[in-house]
Amino acid sequence: MPGLIEDYALLGNCRSAALVGRDGSLDWLCLPRFDSPAVFAALLGNEENGRWRLAPSEPLVQVSREYLDGTLILHTTFTTASGRARLIDCMPLAEHNSVLRIVEGLEGEVPFEMDLVMRFDYGNSVPWVEKAEPLVLSAVVGPDRLILRSGATTQALDHHTGSRFTVKAGQRLAFSLTHQASHLPLPVAFDSEQAVQRTLEQWQQFSSRCPDVGPWTALVKRSLLTLKAMTYAPTGGIVAAVTTSLPERLGGERNWDYRYCWLRDATMTLLAFMNLGYFEEAQAWREWLLRSVAGNPEQMQIMYGLAGERRLPEYEVAWLAGYEGAQPVRIGNAAALQHQLDIYGEVADAMSQAIRGGLPRHPRSAAIARLIMPYLENTWQQPDEGIWEVRGGQQHFTHSKVMAWVAFDRAAGLSDTTEEGQARAEHYRQVAAQIHRQVCEQGFDRQLGCFVQAYGSKEMDASLLQIALTGFLPADDPRFLATLARIEQRLLRNGLLLRYDSDSGCDGLTPGEGTFLVCSFWLADVYVLLGREEEARTLFERLAALCNDVGLLAEQYDPLGRRMLGNFPQAFSHIGIINTALNLHRAQCPVRDRAQCG
Repeated sequence: MPGLIEDYALLGNCRSAALVGRDGSLDWLCLPRFDSPAVFAALLGNEENGRWRLAPSEPLVQVSREYLDGTLILHTTFTTASGRARLIDCMPLAEHNSVLRIVEGLEGEVPFEMDLVMRFDYGNSVPWVEKAEPLVLSAVVGPDRLILRSGATTQALDHHTGSRFTVKAGQRLAFSLTHQASHLPLPVAFDSEQAVQRTLEQWQQFSSRCPDVGPWTALVKRSLLTLKAMTYAPTGGIVAAVTTSLPERLGGERNWDYRYCWLRDATMTLLAFMNLGYFEEAQAWREWLLRSVAGNPEQMQIMYGLAGERRLPEYEVAWLAGYEGAQPVRIGNAAALQHQLDIYGEVADAMSQAIRGGLPRHPRSAAIARLIMPYLENTWQQPDEGIWEVRGGQQHFTHSKVMAWVAFDRAAGLSDTTEEGQARAEHYRQVAAQIHRQVCEQGFDRQLGCFVQAYGSKEMDASLLQIALTGFLPADDPRFLATLARIEQRLLRNGLLLRYDSDSGCDGLTPGEGTFLVCSFWLADVYVLLGREEEARTLFERLAALCNDVGLLAEQYDPLGRRMLGNFPQAFSHIGIINTALNLHRAQCPVRDRAQCG
């Protein structure tokens, strides 16, 4: 059985990622890309769906783990009655797509066992395994091959590869698993110690540029590393999470595939990178964006594949039982075909902030904008599925209209200084004013005295916090203050925010889910805007305390069951950590010093 979501740590090489539990079991790994079929899928089933466990074979007295500072190299220390040993896990930052695991003896002698269950196609295909060299195994299914280089002798039993060995103090045994196309010759072995050292240096070189964020620097740095690990280096695309179908409700149907690049999530990640001074990553993302959305503006999607792929068909995998029985397990995401107006505002805001942050204008961005803005002008009055990608039918979501306003407001500021450009900017401002009037008239419920989730609705939605965060209205506007008070009244659960009340049936799914973590970060950001810094700090510190022992957050949290829910780790949640920490840090700085506070 898989562990708790919060018991996993992330390994990554900016191409793919793995999740490894406190028990030394690597239960999720897709190769060669984030969105490739999993070769270890025990996370969504059981050990027969693929896993790689390395752990002591005798009872454990204690387990502790940590990342080496500024890296994604994980150290798990096992203490038993006979000694102490360390498991070093990483995915080397190199051309070869590998997972490297080193068992190191620290004290005494510790007996270990390995159980390697290699499966392909999300646990469905059992490979043909044969010995290629002494201590080298080759596992092949169709076009794919895994190569195990083992630091100890192995035995085959019932389609498992096992090993038993003892590690003494000062001894290090290396195990690596590498993916390649099956038609290629066996690759030359790489030096495991050198690979760990190079990977350590590369991660630390990246993370050392993280600015000081006061008492939250370590937490921000860990979130920065997590977001970097979720970036697909060959193209600059950024995935929303590295998993699929981890449930938003245990045992429920709210299970989605997040291993793709949402424009919304990726633009927010871009802004987090820029806020921390990482403009190279921001520039790579902008290049990805301009390639992905190029073409007919009517065909612009809300999400794409890692290289900008547009076809992401959704289907169900019947042979996986689902995480703790949550069905169905979904591959692909039909939300790619949805109409979501807010993405235009997210992209325009990101482009605007990128230029203000110092990125040079891209020669293609203005041309694309001249095609997209007329399209948005013709479509902003249409209903959509909204930021939460509901499957209960389109509505006129207030947040979507606010973000359409953002698109025209920011586009006006991006227009060039030519006569034609200024005329275009004036037109954008007129459209923005039209949208603003409509939202204030139809998105505001006079009986309730506040903004509501959708035109004609009585429901609340945490996305309405963006009314202040985007500058649509000042944070101290009485209409927004009333909206904030009602959000706090209706959506707070044990001090954390739901994104909306799923019992209302607005999303077309079975009611019930956890609190949506990024929404609570937005609430803290609003408190900062209002000068309620003590409340903001208290809420942020509560959110930070939800991180697991290695600083990772899922998408949602159940405050009653005290369980993480949803895909993991989640970009949205780590963006929240970075942005709120920066907002709090800046708020604490004297005005004269704020430029130095980021």
